[in-house]
Amino acid sequence: MLAYIMRRMLLAIPIAFGVSVVCFSLVYLAPGDPLSVILPADATQEMVAQIRHAYGFDRPLPVQYLFWLGHVLTGDFGMSIATRRPVILEVTGALSNTFMLTSFAVPLAFGLGYAMGALAGCFPGRAVDRLVTGAAVVGVSLPNYWLGIVLVIIFAVEFMALPATGMGPKGSAQFSLLRWSDAQYMILPVVTLALIPVGIIARTTRAAVAEVLNLDFVTTLRAKGLSEIAVIRHVLKNSAPQVLAVMGLQFGYLMGGSILIETVFTWPGSGFMLSKAIINRDIPVLQGTILFLSMIFVATNLVVDLLQSMIDPRIRRS
Repeated sequence: MLAYIMRRMLLAIPIAFGVSVVCFSLVYLAPGDPLSVILPADATQEMVAQIRHAYGFDRPLPVQYLFWLGHVLTGDFGMSIATRRPVILEVTGALSNTFMLTSFAVPLAFGLGYAMGALAGCFPGRAVDRLVTGAAVVGVSLPNYWLGIVLVIIFAVEFMALPATGMGPKGSAQFSLLRWSDAQYMILPVVTLALIPVGIIARTTRAAVAEVLNLDFVTTLRAKGLSEIAVIRHVLKNSAPQVLAVMGLQFGYLMGGSILIETVFTWPGSGFMLSKAIINRDIPVLQGTILFLSMIFVATNLVVDLLQSMIDPRIRRS
């Protein structure tokens, strides 16, 4: 097991390096000059050259990448062009806000989706299977930003039961989960963020459970006289690796935060900050945010691989 863990960790290093190259390169494909945000309209050529030199934009791209990577490895992601604050502070603050949503959306999405899928998979072709499958298809098909707007109209505008946007009446700096006046701002974003993964996980779990139920070992277990509950327990265990892989991807999606959802609810998380950085052409923030989110996906996939190998030892030999 230790050898497998070390091998997976070593394989994650070139993946992380490739991700850093892509994150650095992609932001330069968009048109426009990022320095236009901070340059005055009457800026002289000399002033433009000085600012470009200060931010390192006058160097060749490979040289910029090496300098950027060297600083990143020491924890220095540069300064935001728009706010003049360190990028590491901007990104970690936004990620902590997104993590608050994720910490509630993940149990809701994963628990409900897995329960629905397992129930449907255990009774294929029955009414409960058709009901769960239909609900999952509807959930996956609905655009999340549209669903967020509908929830705002219903619960914030029509019933005036929940706040529509923002992060607490006093802002994110004084947000506290222990105060209901603040915590209620999380309800609509969490529900909206969780509904799409519910459908995806339910469909994946249903397919995995139904597939395992048709295997020969299930017939053998029943022939040996095992109770149906014990058989289902074995079925769920053997279907877990496939479900875990999808859960890992959905966790990365939730932790990354949906740009549209956080924009709809004006939640100051990683997705909302990323949308502002795109509009402002704030390249250091773009690079830092994309790199952090990409590393979350890499780390999540590594953890999922290790969990799968613990559940199914045959994966270690593959």
